[in-house]
Amino acid sequence: MRSWFPVVLLMGTTLAGTPAQAQPSSGDADTRAAALARAKAEKAKTVRVYGPNKAELWLDRAETLLLAGGLRWHPFFESAYAGGGFTLGAGYRRFVSPYNTVDLRGSMTFSGYKRVEAEFLAPRLFNRRGRLSVIGGWREATQVGFYGIGTTQTSKDDRANYSFTQPYVSARIEVWPTRRLFVVGGGLEYSQWDQGPGSGTVQSVEEVYTPETLPGLGSQPTYLHAEGSAALDWRTSPGYSRRGGSYGVAVHDFAAHDSAFGFRRVDYDLIQHLPLLRDAWVLSFHGRAETTFTGDDEHIPFFMLPALGGGSTLRGFASWRFRDNHSLLLQAEWRVLANRFLDMAVFYDTGKVMPRLADFSFEGLKSDYGLGFRLHGPAATPLRIELAKSNEGLALVFSSKAAF
Repeated sequence: MRSWFPVVLLMGTTLAGTPAQAQPSSGDADTRAAALARAKAEKAKTVRVYGPNKAELWLDRAETLLLAGGLRWHPFFESAYAGGGFTLGAGYRRFVSPYNTVDLRGSMTFSGYKRVEAEFLAPRLFNRRGRLSVIGGWREATQVGFYGIGTTQTSKDDRANYSFTQPYVSARIEVWPTRRLFVVGGGLEYSQWDQGPGSGTVQSVEEVYTPETLPGLGSQPTYLHAEGSAALDWRTSPGYSRRGGSYGVAVHDFAAHDSAFGFRRVDYDLIQHLPLLRDAWVLSFHGRAETTFTGDDEHIPFFMLPALGGGSTLRGFASWRFRDNHSLLLQAEWRVLANRFLDMAVFYDTGKVMPRLADFSFEGLKSDYGLGFRLHGPAATPLRIELAKSNEGLALVFSSKAAF
């Protein structure tokens, strides 16, 4: 106790000599509250509720009219066939019920590709779980490129052109049994292909090949094409999406009337979008494989073979650059959201065609890379411009739909 007494006495003396902390008066508190109120009032004078500028208002209106069916007369940029060049066209859409429409449309390219068709569209069948499309039309392509069969045995200098005309009528229905997650579809198409000589600055295909060396040369096969598909699809929209994916398979049967050109094809398609930084960046991946099958006495016409090259496959190569019985395509993109109407993307494509299923591998792939810009709405991509580089040079892509 005696040893602790000096310490306790010292602590008491120290605490007693420490002045008490001053407490704010009510007047000081009122002064601070008044200062905060004045600061808030000054800030309120400069704060404005966000509203779209004139450019955004114009783009909103254009998006509503062009993409949401707000125009009776509307632009139509779908070419008769890939590789035809820049396309100009127009259509006239009319509602025949609150949701169903009839659309008459046509397009033409500077190289002479033509397309005329009419579509009846019923987008809200079965309590909004079904979609029906019926199309009838005619198209002509005047200078489609053919470079031979295979990937390694062909050169870009071996190009020969061919043409074709095709009248067609088709019907397709899609149904979402689980509210847009699982989708099944099916369709029928009746058409006749009339393959002929090609125009343009290169030689025509019949000057290089004969019907014996190139199946389908000069033929006029008539097809009843039946198709069925199933997929898991949780994207926002097939036309434009920044998240979700689609994993599907489609089976096609091309029954040729009175000819030996019938065949079957199975397509496997995988798409995945991975958003980063609240969708400001997106990593997008696409894989596609096409496989064909024929009977003992059947052959696939050269113009119906699976093909790679052009604006939606190997973008650094010419349209229809590689053809064979089977094909494999792999694509990757890094998409950057510039604003709500414009995306930029860096992309890489690789793939090949093969004569046999046993040749499916990652050897001998052709590849390209490039940079692209996409003008889009919430559910569609009306304009896509891309510059792609491959070992065969540069290619400029203009398209009215998404890459994948």
